[in-house]
Amino acid sequence: MTARATLPYGSWPSPISAADVARARLRLSFPTVAGNDVWWQETRPEEGGRTTVIHLKGGHRTELLQAPWDARTRVHEYGGRSYLPVRGEGGGLSIVFANYEDQRLHRLDERDPKPYPLTPEPAVPAGLRYADYVLSPDGTEIWCVCEGHIAAPQEAAEGSGADGAATEHASTPGTGSADAGSAGAAGTGSAGAGSGADDKPAMGIRRAIVAIPLDGSAAEDAGAIRELVTGADFYASPVPSPSGGHLAWVQWNHPRMPWDGTELRVAAIEDGATVAPRTVKGGLTESALAPVWRDDQSLYVVSDWPGWWNIYQVGLHGESPQALYPAEEEFAGPLWQLGGMPYALLGDGRLAVLHGEGNLRLGVYDPETLELVDLEVPYEHWQTQLSTDGTTIVGIAGGPDLPSSVVRVDTTTGRVEGLRKELAELPDVAYLSKPRAERLDGPFGRPVHAYVYPPTNPEAAAPEGELPPYVVFVHGGPTGRVSTVLDLERAFFTSRGIGVVDVNYGGSTGYGRAYRERLRRQWGVVDVEDAVAAAQALVDGGIADPARLAIRGGSAGGWTTLAAITQTDVFKAATSYYGISDLQSFVEATHDFESQYLFGLIGPLPGFERAYEERSPLNSADRTACPVLLLQGLNDPVVPPDQSERFAVALAEKKVPYAYLTFEGESHGFRRAGTVVRCLEAELAFYGQTLGFEPRGVAPIDLTVG
Repeated sequence: MTARATLPYGSWPSPISAADVARARLRLSFPTVAGNDVWWQETRPEEGGRTTVIHLKGGHRTELLQAPWDARTRVHEYGGRSYLPVRGEGGGLSIVFANYEDQRLHRLDERDPKPYPLTPEPAVPAGLRYADYVLSPDGTEIWCVCEGHIAAPQEAAEGSGADGAATEHASTPGTGSADAGSAGAAGTGSAGAGSGADDKPAMGIRRAIVAIPLDGSAAEDAGAIRELVTGADFYASPVPSPSGGHLAWVQWNHPRMPWDGTELRVAAIEDGATVAPRTVKGGLTESALAPVWRDDQSLYVVSDWPGWWNIYQVGLHGESPQALYPAEEEFAGPLWQLGGMPYALLGDGRLAVLHGEGNLRLGVYDPETLELVDLEVPYEHWQTQLSTDGTTIVGIAGGPDLPSSVVRVDTTTGRVEGLRKELAELPDVAYLSKPRAERLDGPFGRPVHAYVYPPTNPEAAAPEGELPPYVVFVHGGPTGRVSTVLDLERAFFTSRGIGVVDVNYGGSTGYGRAYRERLRRQWGVVDVEDAVAAAQALVDGGIADPARLAIRGGSAGGWTTLAAITQTDVFKAATSYYGISDLQSFVEATHDFESQYLFGLIGPLPGFERAYEERSPLNSADRTACPVLLLQGLNDPVVPPDQSERFAVALAEKKVPYAYLTFEGESHGFRRAGTVVRCLEAELAFYGQTLGFEPRGVAPIDLTVG
């Protein structure tokens, strides 16, 4: 056995390169199973982040969409499942998908290699967006959520005379039918609170559940699209009953987010229209998600009414909701993307479910015996994207030494198959740090959940007595969480002798509603305190060097990063990926879905202006405690580039060392391989210069001072 070299932490040689991390940015999502056929989305960094749809049949994988087709919906800007398999004429298979460039729905038939549009060309570029698709009961239509970005009346009228507004409405399904209390008025009004870099202040946003003919007739005739449901700001999960007599869906309104309060609504379907809609579960302070019909008279739905997202059975005629398996566990996650399901109905009436505190396990629940049995699978965490057919379950799952994969499980035989991995070739597991779940003590005795990844390398060891640098990873959201699934980005650092602690701070999902709501009106306070508590716990335990602590995060995690270094002096380096620095301008400029998110995280406007001002890192840039690396995509509709730009200017004025790197063509979350490589190598070099070690194989980074 070769002796390990004695080398300072941070300078260890590693086989895990930034290019390896970029290749591992392949993203698999939203699998669907029907018989022996399996489909999934595949997002490829080497193709500029293009998303294609893969079809697996008989062991043979086929890429259905060739470049430049890009299956990505922009509903809520975060999108979700962007395709739906359907049976074509003669039994042939087709897919319906949203194309990223124009956001129109297209159809690709098995016998025709060229997709054709199903929806009209929008008057506003990419202004009609579609998500959460389901086949109509008679098989002739797609029912889905439609998001219309509508030009202001004065814009529509320019150059078009008195018919300008009508012309605009003609290409926006059903806009003219909205009354003053419907989504047309609500959506347009909400855009004033901020509607994104692509949604100028003069834009309005309106959403509805619509019916789109599968024969392509609506591509030239927008009138062929029928509105099924209107009147709310947001919609999700439209699903018809087995016999087609009812439609169920989830809806909510500003200022709530879908994890705050939603309604499960049901309406009868008569002559192709919905009538007598009513709420059967949910409310202002209850998050009801993911309806699945049990039969024509009852549904399953996830609700956090007891404080945890549990599964309930609800009837259509006023019956009391029945909890299937009451437990202090989560059976769902936050609804950031549309089209995923945290549970699904098997052919024999049992349910494939995900559940747990923190990571989500796969199990089967039997409504007859009331038993929940976990399946024996090697995957520790599953994404809330299950699909079932008969006895088969497919989903996306992974573990600490297993990359996220498309997995198929046969509940009869117990056979588990990995159909596709996000990482084709794994590094030697000896270079992969094993996570240690920690329940740390935060301020006032409240617990903080975190995963600790110590430096790990079979070829190197640090000099005796040296403590390692540690980087606190702060996840985005902030209503989200981090799992223990293999992430080469963490291993990129730990294999070089830099420890990582991944914090699920107060406000994270996975630990019940009370833990999630710790962040209510406390964003920039609780998250910062918990990140600091995680770092301090490592120092107090003699695990980390207190002089070499760094913090990094993206989006909302970038905000926490910037807030932490302007409120405390714990950290000696900070990296912000497209982080928020100024709350007031963020609210004014961000997209509609999150335009009132901060009303719950900070406080409503008007009324809480002082809190927005006091907590914004931009206004405390003179108290920045350490050098900062800012990384920003220039086409970001969620966190506009000026959030990083203005903070960089403030750092320069205060003569705080910083580097500011921008990336043309990148949006919210970097997708291109070259961008990922540049960022990681810059980040490693940055830590070397600020934390006092010499990393191998990366060029120094220039820090600006003044």
